[in-house]
Amino acid sequence: MPIDFRNTNTLWSSIIAETLQRLGLTIAVISPGSRSAPLTIAFAQNNKLETIPILDERSASFFALGTAKKSGLPVGLICTSGTAAANFYPAIIEARESRIPLLIFTADRPPELRDCHAGQAIDQVKIYGNYPNWQTELAMPATEIAMLGYLRQTIIYAWERSQFPTPGPVHLNIPFREPLIPISDIAVEALETQFNSEDFFAGLEPFIVAETSTPPSPPLLRGGVGSTIEQWHKCSRGIIIAGVAQPQFPDKYCSAISQISKSLNWPVLAEGLSPLRNYDRLNPHLISTYDLILRNRELANKLTPEIAIQIGDLPTSKELRNWLDKTQPKRYIIDPSHHNLDPLHGQTTHLRTSPENLATILTLVPPLKKGGLGEDRVSFANEYLQLWHNTETQIRQTIDQKLSTINNIIEPKVSWLLPQILPPGTPIFIANSMPVRDVEFFWKPNNLEIKPFFNRGANGIDGTLSTALGVAHRNQSSILLTGDLALLHDTNGFLIKNKFVGHLTIILINNNGGGIFEMLPVANFDPPFEEFFATPQQIDFAQLCATYGVEHEIIEDWEQLTKKLNFLPNRGIRVLELPTNRRSNAKWRQDNLSKFAKDL
Repeated sequence: MPIDFRNTNTLWSSIIAETLQRLGLTIAVISPGSRSAPLTIAFAQNNKLETIPILDERSASFFALGTAKKSGLPVGLICTSGTAAANFYPAIIEARESRIPLLIFTADRPPELRDCHAGQAIDQVKIYGNYPNWQTELAMPATEIAMLGYLRQTIIYAWERSQFPTPGPVHLNIPFREPLIPISDIAVEALETQFNSEDFFAGLEPFIVAETSTPPSPPLLRGGVGSTIEQWHKCSRGIIIAGVAQPQFPDKYCSAISQISKSLNWPVLAEGLSPLRNYDRLNPHLISTYDLILRNRELANKLTPEIAIQIGDLPTSKELRNWLDKTQPKRYIIDPSHHNLDPLHGQTTHLRTSPENLATILTLVPPLKKGGLGEDRVSFANEYLQLWHNTETQIRQTIDQKLSTINNIIEPKVSWLLPQILPPGTPIFIANSMPVRDVEFFWKPNNLEIKPFFNRGANGIDGTLSTALGVAHRNQSSILLTGDLALLHDTNGFLIKNKFVGHLTIILINNNGGGIFEMLPVANFDPPFEEFFATPQQIDFAQLCATYGVEHEIIEDWEQLTKKLNFLPNRGIRVLELPTNRRSNAKWRQDNLSKFAKDL
């Protein structure tokens, strides 16, 4: 029996583990500690759960985040009392902001050992502020059947709240008294004969909270959403903006946006971190160079939209955001969550549904009939759409010509080359700062169905390696594209190596510092720029990798990189280091980004 009756703590903890396993939990990430021993033993002894021990709590929490990003299901996260719990905080913030389900279990001392310098005791109640979807402190473990029922139902509720109404973290603080080890208590052992496991867990089986935003029936479309869609059909200057997204079913997501685009005859401005650029065949109206197009002020004015449909979060592009802020189109945000996704505070309406549902709704509202004013508007729409198409084609050709002839190692060419050489379906985690921006500028539309992952909720560099390992764990051989500082910020992630199942290739752009700061006005103020902003670390990555037993290789030319990425290994971690010059790369971007569309 999976329920452990050796003592009160083992009984309590094993019911938590068994309830979650029956609900559908498959992975629990556990950091070592004494106070959490009952939980650790219960989860480790449940043979239907994969339990992964990770020393560093911050690394553990980001690894859990990565595995949850990949699966879309909650992942368990367990630690002991004290500052161990505080080290989960950055990943919990990211989980909330990027809407990833996590179940956090922090062990705690009982009430009588708090606020009395008992050691390793801090105030853990609501330690994560407002970031969890839901949080509570469980009652002290008890053996009464009514209390066990309370425990089971609370765990069920925690599972639901991690996914509904919007996915995110849930925190349960769990106090334990001694004994923390599974020594026998005769009184508790005697209860086993009275406990009917089948009755206790009756009806408990894996389930996922389904989306509730179903398409409305046709009568509801005569007003409200139906009226809105009719306005869209009448609009001759509309755009669709597809921001950062890591959907569980990217083919369905991309097909839905394509259907919306074709129905309205509007272009789709697709962020580099959206799967849309990797399903190019599905969308004939895909625009990938919008950031560069909008640097041409004359073109930007000609392309001013009347209506913009924003799918999810806005793209990273500052040019796009400034353009929307200046032109102030009527904006509709399509996203099923309850979050406010408008940092520009424009004339915005949130439609709380998914793009898949919107595509279905659009089929229920016919487009304008031909003839009269409607025909004129369709003609104007085609002219507007054609301007986007022509500009995209010309700039894409210019980028391809420019980058294809560059033989020396420069950072922008990495993001241009990857979507042309990676194996189909490759998961790639893209680190924050310059990598995400180079991807937005240069990631070429393709049909390789590459799967982008990222931490763009809070946009921090913490946990980069650990999250990427979580994405790659038991997955197709994966890629991490990162700068040196983001990797150095999380080198403890390499400690996961011995428990990691799969392969991760780390493409390390080593420009010895923070490349993004070279692109900002603060770069003109040195000192203190170099020491306090660029912060070069002077690390020998070959020696660092050798310490962790990780393969390392310096990449000296594009042919070498291409050979290394055309076929990815099945196991292990390796670092392909591309040494670059921070200042010259920044100058290249400053010299070229505004020129691609200059003469159009």
